[in-house]
Amino acid sequence: MERRFLAAAVQMTSTGDVEANWAQARELVERAVGYGAAWVGTPENTTFLGPHAEKVRCAEPLDGPTPARFAELAARLGVHLLLGSFNERSAEPGRCHNTSVLFGPDGAVLAVYRKIHLFDVEVPGGVIFRESETVVAGGEVTVAATPLGRVGLSICYDLRFGELYRRLAAEGAEVVAVPSAFTLATGKDHWYPLLRTRALENGCWVIAPAQVGRHGDGGLKESYGHAAIVDPWGQVVASAAAEGPGLALAEIDLDRVDRVRRAIPVAEHRRLPG
Repeated sequence: MERRFLAAAVQMTSTGDVEANWAQARELVERAVGYGAAWVGTPENTTFLGPHAEKVRCAEPLDGPTPARFAELAARLGVHLLLGSFNERSAEPGRCHNTSVLFGPDGAVLAVYRKIHLFDVEVPGGVIFRESETVVAGGEVTVAATPLGRVGLSICYDLRFGELYRRLAAEGAEVVAVPSAFTLATGKDHWYPLLRTRALENGCWVIAPAQVGRHGDGGLKESYGHAAIVDPWGQVVASAAAEGPGLALAEIDLDRVDRVRRAIPVAEHRRLPG
């Protein structure tokens, strides 16, 4: 197994225009692979960030045209590709899943993760969001064994729940993906501290693709951006520019995971009171 590889976290500005979103994502993934990336991740809501009722109406099954597009892109470029999330059709009328799909370099599906923690908040300053009105929560922890290492999957608001990442690390994750659409109001204060904490408390790499800028969807108006890659020591080793679409690129050294976990073996020292 290759212990070093170049990874890219994509930063983009999705809207309600599905074709424009696809073109933007494809161009950024192609650019990342042009730089030599072997693993590329796109943000939460890659394919649609528009009116909530519309996202449910347009939701697709896992074998629908949107996942097929990304599978073909992964195979054409020969890259491990994470579709950060798309709207997956659910069995419940009026709601869909917020779903990540990890594709291998042959286009095969390596893992599927449905967002567990849904963003239902009232943030001082005017951010009111009820993701649960249109999304059904997932219930399964997902760690994918890949030729590039073991990858734990999560999405955006999951980042606030440390127990999920403890579980991912306990199940062998060396890298965790956090495709996100963090609001500007919360991201400016919480994004980097949360990413760094999840990395250092578990001794793992964190790859965090991100949405940036204004989306005009009537709900999530503006995203913080700053797509990032954080090393197992909790250091931000790559970050996208503060404005506009782009990439965060960094070499992932999985041996660093082993070194950090040996130096500070928190998994062995963990004790639960009671």
